[in-house]
Amino acid sequence: MTTYDIERYLNVRSAYGGSFDPEGERLAFLMDTTGTAQVWTVDGPGEWPVQRTFYDDRVTFVDYSPERQELAFGKDQGGDERAQLFTLDVGTGEITNRTQQPDAKHRWGGWDSDGERFAFASNRRDHTVFDIYVQDRDAVGNDAELVHEGDGWLSLSGWSPDDDRLLVHEAHSSFDHDVHVLDVSDGGISHVTPHEGRARYSSVEWGPDGESLYMVTDHDSDTLRLERLDLSEGEFSVVEDGGEWNVDGVSVDEESRRVAYSRNVDGYTDLTVGELVDPDRIDPAESPTFPDGVVGGVEWGPNGDRYALTVTASSDNTNVHVGDVPAGESERWTDAATAGIPRETFVEPQLVHVPSFDGREIPGFFSVPEDSEGELPVIVDIHGGPESQRRPSFRPVKQYFLNNGYAVFEPNVRGSSGYGKEYAGLDDVRNRMDSVKDLKAGVEWLQDHPDVDADRIVAYGGSYGGFMVLSALTEYPDLWAAGVDVVGIANFVTFLENTSDWRRSLREAEYGSLDEDREFLQEISPTNNIENIAAPLFVLHGENDPRVPVSEAEQIVEDVRDQGVPVRKLIFPDEGHGFSKLDNRIRAYSAVVEFLDEHV
Repeated sequence: MTTYDIERYLNVRSAYGGSFDPEGERLAFLMDTTGTAQVWTVDGPGEWPVQRTFYDDRVTFVDYSPERQELAFGKDQGGDERAQLFTLDVGTGEITNRTQQPDAKHRWGGWDSDGERFAFASNRRDHTVFDIYVQDRDAVGNDAELVHEGDGWLSLSGWSPDDDRLLVHEAHSSFDHDVHVLDVSDGGISHVTPHEGRARYSSVEWGPDGESLYMVTDHDSDTLRLERLDLSEGEFSVVEDGGEWNVDGVSVDEESRRVAYSRNVDGYTDLTVGELVDPDRIDPAESPTFPDGVVGGVEWGPNGDRYALTVTASSDNTNVHVGDVPAGESERWTDAATAGIPRETFVEPQLVHVPSFDGREIPGFFSVPEDSEGELPVIVDIHGGPESQRRPSFRPVKQYFLNNGYAVFEPNVRGSSGYGKEYAGLDDVRNRMDSVKDLKAGVEWLQDHPDVDADRIVAYGGSYGGFMVLSALTEYPDLWAAGVDVVGIANFVTFLENTSDWRRSLREAEYGSLDEDREFLQEISPTNNIENIAAPLFVLHGENDPRVPVSEAEQIVEDVRDQGVPVRKLIFPDEGHGFSKLDNRIRAYSAVVEFLDEHV
């Protein structure tokens, strides 16, 4: 079998986030051909794409105007996540920074129906909270109108069909949300989702008549269901129940009454496209077949006959497909390159369920190199979040490891999303270390597997997954041959004290508060148990990280070095929470490969 180096895999491209032009004949999307995600357009399947932006920093989204050849897009600087909003004239190529507030975050809220105004949420008034603004398309800087002063984590879910109201989404924590309806003319706001306890309301969409909302919610169930909220009555009705699985997204085209919704079936997407034949019933249409993986980000064409969506699978890199509703077919419109690596060499995972300490089964994906012989080293790759989920999407670094003789295990430990509200809450605050026990159970399962070398198991993870790496190394030091911590949390107290102001309350809802749980948070922090660490450790971080400050990396490296354990540190001065630039990714993951080759 031909093997390829890490740089080759990091040059596998991704195309995603498609948006149709007003005629429905051209598609704008993001693609990372140049090393960071930039705006591109393509005029049809198989057509040559045209690059529209040329920044060193990543572009975070693109959205076509509904009425003219004009694009809106967002871009931050050096990974600082303080995105500014820009417009691009597709005809002339002229780009205008519409917000010009570099110290503030801006969250896109969408064009109104004639593309004369756009809305956004921003923390420009107070960095700890988000307000709602509306701005004329040709205005710049401070010319936006403040239409609502917020007191929390607000974002927008779109304009009403008659452009007089905005949907405002409020997050109290990752699993506790609220929805409000904001009157743009007078600033009046209505809370439409009063509830007790925790409840998620996400993927919120206006109904075609503007008198109801469609959303996925678990306010009255363990899993997320597609429900309709009648705004006049304040009553919910169930439109689609996903059974034991979450309905994880919905998209409604107001004019055609077409709907697309997806279920998350043990990580894999099951997509349904249909039409609202009455407010609470969807008549399914024939749906196209996509690779077994993850499908999402549905954006409708101007008459609702076509929709763009992003498709990714473990053995198929990410691309934008276009579905045709009347024909029940789809076609890939982008052709993100695989760097000359044959697609057939990409490995599909096996879905597994591993028994843990309390008898609960922990789902995950286990991948083994094709034609492997003998006992293999294993990368235990732990997702971040913690309210996230490892799903069967394309990940080039994983495919490198598989191509070069490593097996990969990706557990969805308790606290992961995708398996219901109860499962997601099993690691909250005082139960935090139970998720680390799940890692121990996973390693014990691996040790009994005939393809695994029990003495060469690596803990690998980023962000919250970085905390899991450090905690696994300190709690169960005998299990690990090495650890790789990417932008991870080393101490919950210093993390919460130093994270960005706009994130602190949201994170305290998950981890515990500094006022009430400081002693416990200190007790479970890896830095408090550093004397147990024995495995070599590699720590990587971005200096501009607004989520997990770089000081987390500095303190864990210093503490591990004081223990006499081999430790390596790599800090990138022009990155934030992760590595967005190709040169940096090549340098980072080449160093990871060298580290693992040396110690594993």
